[in-house]
Order: sequence, then structure tokens, then C-alpha cells
Amino acid sequence: MADRPILITGATGQLGMALAAQSRRAYQAVGRPVFDFEHPVTITSCFTAVAPALVINAAAWTAVDAAEQNHEAAFRANRDGPAILAGLCRDAGIPLIHISTDYVFDGDKGAPYVETDPVAPLGVYGASKEAGERAVLESGAMAMVLRTSWVFSARGRNFARTMINAARKTSALRVVGDQRGTPTAAEDLAAAILTIAGQIQDGGWQSAFQGIFHATNRGETTWHGFAEAIFDIAAAEGETRPAVTAITTADWPTPVKRPADSRLDGGKLATVFGLRLPDWHDATQRVITAMLQADRSP
Repeated sequence: MADRPILITGATGQLGMALAAQSRRAYQAVGRPVFDFEHPVTITSCFTAVAPALVINAAAWTAVDAAEQNHEAAFRANRDGPAILAGLCRDAGIPLIHISTDYVFDGDKGAPYVETDPVAPLGVYGASKEAGERAVLESGAMAMVLRTSWVFSARGRNFARTMINAARKTSALRVVGDQRGTPTAAEDLAAAILTIAGQIQDGGWQSAFQGIFHATNRGETTWHGFAEAIFDIAAAEGETRPAVTAITTADWPTPVKRPADSRLDGGKLATVFGLRLPDWHDATQRVITAMLQADRSP
């Protein structure tokens, strides 16, 4: 299997792009319309054509609020598609690394969540991702679920890009300051995933790999704190710094309630794989610097 590629789904997403950019092993990255959970036949056709040694599923419905009006589509993307993919991996006898989210929790614990904590999603998006986790883990495949949070990168649509764009249009912003979590750079998450994939390919699948793991950058903040860090870095790069006011969740109503505290404990990932992702401050420095440099490139 060493000469067979890794199949990376969600090729045009933040994580998919980061995985493709960093992979030092043979890979095939696929995305819509060639690989589309809305069209199950494409899942099988891509899998058959690539004949992978391992699959990393980074494809998902990620529009949290829109999922409320698109229940069936969200579940097709986040549960049904991954279930088909897991079945293909099971039948082929190859491992699957499936990406999930902190939004499977309601945020009421008051401490970082561990993998065995009960799930309680607050909306359709979280419910569809939790259902996808169960479908993958109950498929009989050699399957690992990696939950992550607040993913951002220099490319694509994400909170960091939204803040930079907003700061270029207005001198004052209001950002929610009572939701806690951990910003996670797509490139750091990709590096961790590829390290895990390498360990599996080199040493074989182990029973300890089966199940759920939490993978985020280290540390914690609020959306307001994240925004302040972004603007500090941008100001040092010559961008105009807006005034940022912390507001409550109630001041910024959304169709779906977000978890108030979705911090994830990464201890299991460190114990099993020896992996600890960098601090979110370091990640933010790298990502914002790269984003602004890309903006200024001709």
C-alpha cells in the first residue's frame, strides 16, 4: 500500500488546501463536482479511481446558520456521505480520518471537553456532524474522528478574513466576547493529520487509533480576543486598526445558538500520537502575516 495515494476530500476548503500543500506523500485531492456528497455515485467513482491507501475526509457542510433551513442537505453532507465513504474504506480494509467539530457540544460544561463527554448539539449543523461521527465509527471501518474548532487560514472564508475585510471598511467593530474556544490554523491541523497518517502508513493501524480525538491549537480565547489579536498583528503590518467593542451573544442574535464554551482538551492526541499543536497566538501571527502578504502580492 506504500505506493498508493492518500485520498483527500474537500480539496477546495481551507483544510483540504492545507493538506494538499503540506503532503510529502502521494495524494489525490478531490472536491466538487468530481466528489460531491450530494451525488453519492461520485463518492464511489472517486474512491475506485484513486484506489487509496488511506482517506482523509475534510469535506463537509460548514454553513452553520444555513443548515437550519437546509436540514436534509446538511445531513447528506455530514452524515450520509461520510457513511458511504466509511463503508468503502471498510470494504477496502483501509483507514479513514474523518474531521468533525466542537459544535457537537452545547458549551455548558465550563471546562475543556474530553472525548468521552456527552454530546448535545445546539443546531442542525452540530447534530449532522454528530450523526456523521456515529455513522463513521459504527461502520466497521478503521476509523478515527478528529474534532477541531474555529478553523482559519490565509485562504478561504473564515473569521480572520472577515475581520481583515471589515477593518478596511469601518473604524469600529462589535465582536462577541462571551463565547470561548480555540482558533485553529488549518495548516497546523493539516500538519497534525498528515503526521498521524504517516504513523499509520509506516507502522500500521493500531486499536488505540480507533475512535475520537480532539485536535486544536493550544490555549483559549473569545471571538473578541481573537479579533483583537488579529488587529494587533495587522496594525504591525501597516493596516489601520479599528476600535473593537466586546458584546454579548444576546447582542448579536443568529439563527443558531453557538456553544458558550467549546474548548477541547487535546490530551488524548498527545498521549497516543505525541502531538501538541502550536499555541493559537503563534498560529494567528503566521496566518495573518501570510494573508496580508498575499493581499499585497501583484
